[in-house]
Formats: sequence, structure tokens, C-alpha cells
Amino acid sequence: MTDPKDLPYRPGAGVMLANRHGLVFVGQRLDSTLEAWQMPQGGIDPGEDPRDAAIRELHEETGVAGHLVELIAEAPQELTYDLPDDLIGKVWKGKWRGQRQRWFLYGFLGEDQDVDIATPEPEFRAWRWIEPEELPGQIVGFKRTIYTELVRVFAEPLARWRALP
Repeated sequence: MTDPKDLPYRPGAGVMLANRHGLVFVGQRLDSTLEAWQMPQGGIDPGEDPRDAAIRELHEETGVAGHLVELIAEAPQELTYDLPDDLIGKVWKGKWRGQRQRWFLYGFLGEDQDVDIATPEPEFRAWRWIEPEELPGQIVGFKRTIYTELVRVFAEPLARWRALP
């Protein structure tokens, strides 16, 4: 059996999507029976720019088109998480130990009706807007450290976005 520590991290990108009230998008995963919510995120394809991957994943998971968002900030470094032992070998065909992710804060320029989680390959069964500080309590435990860090890193740019007229 392969030691999980010998496996690489899957390159990924994620989006904290904030509406004009400074609330952030969370979706409840279709493939989980847990009451866990998450922000849009996914893998970066070989040769793909992380920002392009983030916008692609946002559209694939929420139906929100790139022209309906504005880049506010980018996390200063990649953030990583390890899968729990019981998931290693079950997700991503056993190729990865977790993810190393580039995260972006985007402002949502659209309206709620522009969000459509009934995409061709749906990932979420429900969605809502929540206060950023609620994020760590909504996510599965193994991603909580990343979400706590994102709330801290994006606090100032999110406050500026919220203050815009």
C-alpha cells in the first residue's frame, strides 16, 4: 500500500464569491450526505492558468458566467489540505493526498437568478449566501483550516467591496 505522504497534492483553484452585501456563496455537495457546504473549487487542468481554472470551476458549478464577476483579491499563497485517511484511495482514483489550491475573491455583479446550480454536471443540491465568518463552521473538518485562513486573508478586501456604493 502507498503511504499517503508519498502522494502529491492535486493542483486546484477556488472562488470565494461575494455579493454586494458582502455575503459569500456556499453550495451543499450532491455527493455527500453530510450537512457540509463549500465554495466553488476544483482542479487546474495541465497548462491552465489558476485564475482561468477558478472562473471555469465557478461557471461549471454555479452557472455564473465570467462577465458577472470582478476580481477583488487573490490569496497570497497556495493553501493545502490533506484528505482524511478513509478518503485516500477513494477520491481522484487514489492519485492525490489532498489539494494545493489557489484562491480568489470575486465580487458578484449579477442577481440571484444568475446563479443556476442545475448545470450539465451538477455538484450542488442547494446554495445560499452566508456571512464570511460562518464559513469555517459550514465546511467538512479537513478543509476547515483553509476556510479559516481565507476568511482572515480576504477580510479587508471583502470589507472594501462591501463598502462600495
